[in-house]
Amino acid sequence: MKNFTFKSLFIVAATILLLQSCSSDDDFDTTAVDSRLTTDLVMEWNDLWLEIDRYAYGMRPTSTSRALAYIHLAGYETAVPDMAGYTSNQNRLENLTIDAAQRAGTINLNLALNTCYALVFDHFMINVSTAVDAKIGQLRSVNEAELSVGLRASEIENSIAWGTYVANRVIAYSQTDTAAEEQMWDPQPLSYEPPVGEGYWTYSADPERALFPYWGEVRTFVISPSQTTSVAPPIPYSADPNSEFFDEMMEVYTVSTTAKSEDNDDMWVAEFWSDDVEGLMMSPPGRTISLANQLIGQYDLDYDRTLAMLLKLGFSLNDAAVSAWADKYEYMVMRPSVYIKEHIDPDFETNLYRFISWPDPSFPGYPSGHSTFASAAAGIFINEFGDGMDFTDRTHEGRTEFRSVPRPFTSMSSLAEELAFSRVPLGVHMKMDCEEGYRLGYEISDAVLNFNLSN
Repeated sequence: MKNFTFKSLFIVAATILLLQSCSSDDDFDTTAVDSRLTTDLVMEWNDLWLEIDRYAYGMRPTSTSRALAYIHLAGYETAVPDMAGYTSNQNRLENLTIDAAQRAGTINLNLALNTCYALVFDHFMINVSTAVDAKIGQLRSVNEAELSVGLRASEIENSIAWGTYVANRVIAYSQTDTAAEEQMWDPQPLSYEPPVGEGYWTYSADPERALFPYWGEVRTFVISPSQTTSVAPPIPYSADPNSEFFDEMMEVYTVSTTAKSEDNDDMWVAEFWSDDVEGLMMSPPGRTISLANQLIGQYDLDYDRTLAMLLKLGFSLNDAAVSAWADKYEYMVMRPSVYIKEHIDPDFETNLYRFISWPDPSFPGYPSGHSTFASAAAGIFINEFGDGMDFTDRTHEGRTEFRSVPRPFTSMSSLAEELAFSRVPLGVHMKMDCEEGYRLGYEISDAVLNFNLSN
């Protein structure tokens, strides 16, 4: 967690610069302080994004993942001219054009980043209330006033111009992905009717509809659905009590109902990682940004590594969403609640049901999106910080609507595995859904980690 606020670090940096200007010696090195200031600015914008994400209706989890990819692409591209060993993605991403000559010689990086984040947040985070949306402009204005202190008018103008330019170029690039642009405004199209077949998923009520049924067509950054692999197709549907499919469904029933009746650790895990409910929790991809912010603060990451990691995290989440949704609507595996009510217990309800108006997320089960996002993020974190760590997730600390006590972990892989399989005690996924998502996410993060940012 952060030990200082952005404002307090700004004051410290300003004091050091003032002392430096009064000294004839070269004893003061502000490089480390500047890096912490920039990292803290990024974290501050991430904190605001998490608040917006909670109230961004109709985005989660696919459009949310896409937004994160473009937001952190914009942040990276704003700063990359100052990041030793890193280069722009314009030669790696077709249709992305950023003219470095548009960057004036003297800019303040923090002021440029502040401008860029405000613009891309406002563009990509849709369907939020006016009050929530206004916080973007408020944070921009407060930071802009503080960051402009002591700068020449030309430096302020150049910095804002560069941040604006990069944001607009990334937005323009995103708009060339017509498949996503069309779907983000119509996440549950009335034109889509799920195919009919034994054991196929379908929506439980007409107002529910299918969520993002065409998202598998959306542009990826590193690895597409056609490039990912599948170990095996899902277990075939069967109502036979002696079948493997029945066994998987019985496991969901037993684990989830026991968790509810005993209010045990499984119930804590299920609610702690749910992140399903708009207005109550952040989205599943958003949860990984909460983890990222905590890790960045805990490990005191420099700004260049912070921006590069967030870029790769955004790419991994975006590509995970596209591949997982392509598979979901190919295999059309039903959710446990429908099966359990028909074949095991007609009174069964998921442990998610008390938070929402129908028992399940509005899309097929295989593979689990939560599980895919878990390992897609974990692969990036393990590469940056290592697997073994003394880490406590405090994302929901202080919340009273569900059990929000922080959970400690000794490795990132164990955190990701717990997150991935938390969907079983919640009652919304079979184990096979979680296993495949967990495998798929690591495949995607491996591909993203091979995406070279230095060439």
